[in-house]
Amino acid sequence: MQREEIIENVEHQIKSVKGVHETYILNDDDRLMINELETKANQMTLMGLGIGDNKGVKCVMGCDIVMPFTTDMDYQWPPDPNVILMHNGEVVGEDVSDPDKLKEWEQNDDSLVIGNIVIYGKSVLSTLTGKSNPLVVVMPPKECPVVENVPGVREAILASPSPPTDEYLKKRMNLECEHGIGTFLLGINFEAGI
Repeated sequence: MQREEIIENVEHQIKSVKGVHETYILNDDDRLMINELETKANQMTLMGLGIGDNKGVKCVMGCDIVMPFTTDMDYQWPPDPNVILMHNGEVVGEDVSDPDKLKEWEQNDDSLVIGNIVIYGKSVLSTLTGKSNPLVVVMPPKECPVVENVPGVREAILASPSPPTDEYLKKRMNLECEHGIGTFLLGINFEAGI
């Protein structure tokens, strides 16, 4: 099986997912620009909480092929956590999409809930010392089971890009920046010998 055929099959599989629309294959210039955008984004304060570390994008950018795709509000995000809060090497919070679990956290006097982000213990906030000891907002790589089973694919990884990368991808795909339309990065690695 040739790479082009595998890429077509991957594109067909990802577009079969509810809420997925356009796809695009990154070229080398796109990869350089995204690495630059993500480096800058990681240095900024994310969600008012701390600096970023988009491990998902870093992982995807090392793949054989990177295929961004657009999503609408019907797209089901990968299972939690999609955001992990770290401080001094320890996990101190995460995003929670289950409304019942969010209610449980809201009733815990020691935790702090900001939207769908849970900080397990309020005391961590008092230990943050700006740039010398910040909270790190980690965006982990996620599995993509719908693509992992495509013949010729050894590995399929999803990543959620930063807002600047999201805007860049939409421009490259000739799309308007409209409410409810987002992007994901899908990285695929081919099986050996392909």
